[in-house]
Amino acid sequence: MDITLLRTFLEVAATGSFIAASDRLFVTQSAVSLRVQRLEATLAKPLFTRSKGGAEMTAAGREFHRYALSIIRVWEEARQQVAIPPGFTHSLTIGAQYSLWPRLGFRLVDGLRMDMPDLNIRAELGMPDRLTRFLVEGIMQLGLLYMPQIRPGLHAEEIISEELVLVASWPDPQDFAEHYVFVDWGPEFLGAHAIALPELTNPGLTMALGALGAEYIVNRKAAAYLPARYVKKYLDSGQLHLVPDAPRFPYPVWAVWRDDMDPDVRRVATNVLTRVGADAASASDSVLKDLRNMSDDSEISILGRPVCDT
Repeated sequence: MDITLLRTFLEVAATGSFIAASDRLFVTQSAVSLRVQRLEATLAKPLFTRSKGGAEMTAAGREFHRYALSIIRVWEEARQQVAIPPGFTHSLTIGAQYSLWPRLGFRLVDGLRMDMPDLNIRAELGMPDRLTRFLVEGIMQLGLLYMPQIRPGLHAEEIISEELVLVASWPDPQDFAEHYVFVDWGPEFLGAHAIALPELTNPGLTMALGALGAEYIVNRKAAAYLPARYVKKYLDSGQLHLVPDAPRFPYPVWAVWRDDMDPDVRRVATNVLTRVGADAASASDSVLKDLRNMSDDSEISILGRPVCDT
């Protein structure tokens, strides 16, 4: 059976839409429709009920769904097992959002290579939708994400609570409204930001780039909310500067595991993540300490919440 057809079926099932599936798979809607039609012809059963509202699995589609997941998983296990180089006995594919590779992902790789030398490691980069699809299909066994999408067969654990802090590219930043860039950290951040900083909600420039926005901010006269852990190197070098009295925003980082992951690899990876998470939290705490020392209030408020609720 064509694995591409199965992956297309699973994407339509996950999104409930041929259009959304085509966007995620980077193919045309007609290509998605043709693949599903081919699969339905092979099975001699309709798998989706189409409507203006989207696509809903039929009874046959729901029954086939678990088999499709199993086939994809077995295929990926076989592909990865065959690809293990000589001298290695285990394999692990890790995926993470861009912001989470520095100080988390890379150090996780370092720790795994030290604690489990016979582990073959592959690293993936992507946005949450792509990483979740890779986890569901068994292409990845471990993902580092900000906003996990929990699906059957996946389990999420919080590693650290990231702290988003307001930074600017010039010293002693006071009047920064004209140079503010809104970095979109998701609906919870958007809501809290609208409450606490309504005058900055629509600054004319929005970036849904995560910590990659730091590369823009540091090279221009600009200010934005960015992860304390990520920008510490820029703060230490004097390329970025904390904005005194600006509220912080806690933003959890999650490890998402496949339930069927090799237990030996899972045990080692869990131990390494615990160490790496503690180091990352220490870097974030150091930035918050500096922010407290330079602010009028010793307790930095949380964006969108009164200090008494912290």
